[in-house]
Amino acid sequence: MEEKYMICEDSLEGIFTAIYDAYALRERHEHIHIQVGEEENYRLFAVYLHSIADSGKTEKVIRTLKNRLGEEAYLTLCQAAASCEPDKGEAVYRTVVDGITAGHGRRTMENLRNPYVARCFALARRTANEAHHEIEFLRFGELERGALYAVIGPENNVLPFIMPHFADRLSVENFVIRDKGRDVFGVHPAGRPWYLVSGPEEAAGEDFAWSEGEERYRELFRLFCGTIGIAERENRELQRQMFPLRFRDYAVEFAEK
Repeated sequence: MEEKYMICEDSLEGIFTAIYDAYALRERHEHIHIQVGEEENYRLFAVYLHSIADSGKTEKVIRTLKNRLGEEAYLTLCQAAASCEPDKGEAVYRTVVDGITAGHGRRTMENLRNPYVARCFALARRTANEAHHEIEFLRFGELERGALYAVIGPENNVLPFIMPHFADRLSVENFVIRDKGRDVFGVHPAGRPWYLVSGPEEAAGEDFAWSEGEERYRELFRLFCGTIGIAERENRELQRQMFPLRFRDYAVEFAEK
């Protein structure tokens, strides 16, 4: 039987829509695959189908996953779908098949003998770990308009997972978190639900200049961090373990003036 590849966009909605379309084919799942984004080299004797992200189909998949697999497994699948790895679509799809079609249900994520479930678990854990790091290392600054603004550059799409944390703790603040690599903004109006906006910084229609007070405090903090260290006790390896280099580009104490 010919192999079929569902091509979908790199998003949770895209992957879940592809899963819906794969089930709609009513064919054997071992001959259906989900590919996130276009492939550079097409396979011989394979059929490629494009799955267009659809919010209605996504909602149906979400309801099914929550009912059949449970909230915890659903969260794990969402975290895996947010990974930066190219095989995430196949891993999520095969895990769903294991849970629904194979009948493992709410014990799906315990079936680590299945290589796809194990892979999905590993991808989700990496995304969750990076989200935890971003919550620890994220630096807010005050804009001229009074709102708080922060920039992150994560490998995985962790913005949807860190926004609830800050929305809960800064519920009375207007703040924006920008994922620089994906040009996605997490926007939280004071006292209202947060939402995501896509587009470059220039298209957001906002002035992201720091306030005068913020500039002073940033300079003071850099001065403090530059003078508090003891040169004889400097341990670069331990510093990298505690504060990985890839997070430093967006930290006040390491930023250029």
